[in-house]
Amino acid sequence: MELASTIRHDGEGGVVDDLATVRGTTRWIQQQDGLPSAGGLVADEELRAGIVGVRRAVRALFARVVSPAPPSPADAHVLMPAAEALDRLNAAAARELVAPQLDWPTEGAPAARLLSAEDDPRVRLVAALARDAVDFLSGPEREQLRACHAPRCVRYFIKSHGRQEWCRPSCGNRARVARHYERTRGAATGEGPPRREP
Repeated sequence: MELASTIRHDGEGGVVDDLATVRGTTRWIQQQDGLPSAGGLVADEELRAGIVGVRRAVRALFARVVSPAPPSPADAHVLMPAAEALDRLNAAAARELVAPQLDWPTEGAPAARLLSAEDDPRVRLVAALARDAVDFLSGPEREQLRACHAPRCVRYFIKSHGRQEWCRPSCGNRARVARHYERTRGAATGEGPPRREP
């Protein structure tokens, strides 16, 4: 979800891409705590392109998940075909050979980790992003994935309760204001339902 959310509303009616530049990509990487090799890693154009490629595949597959509802408007017009997105995601995940390892301290619970045969931290990072997307898309949370359709929002989100329609309360407020505006404008021009007099 973090990777897909690097395309977001800018608060002024436009869309921001946190990965549009090498500098922005470096900033985003260094803010990701759970990613292997992320700490201190500085992006170059090749790494930025690899991460953006995985993101494009993820957002195309997110659009497939939420269908027949519309996808996020940020990239609905440029989505890659689902088969191409699957190939790209799987190829990125396969770039790193990993083996599961079990750690079990004498005191405490066992934990799994992945042991990598890859030396390049850039390859490990892109592969980890792809594996995370594979895990999400093949897991139970996929069924709760939604595209937020509040005015100007471009996010995907996980629906956390039955009545949730928007990714954040601020999006719900914008949607209600927009509906109210449309109703009152329609009533004033005679295009909508008449306004009730008190």
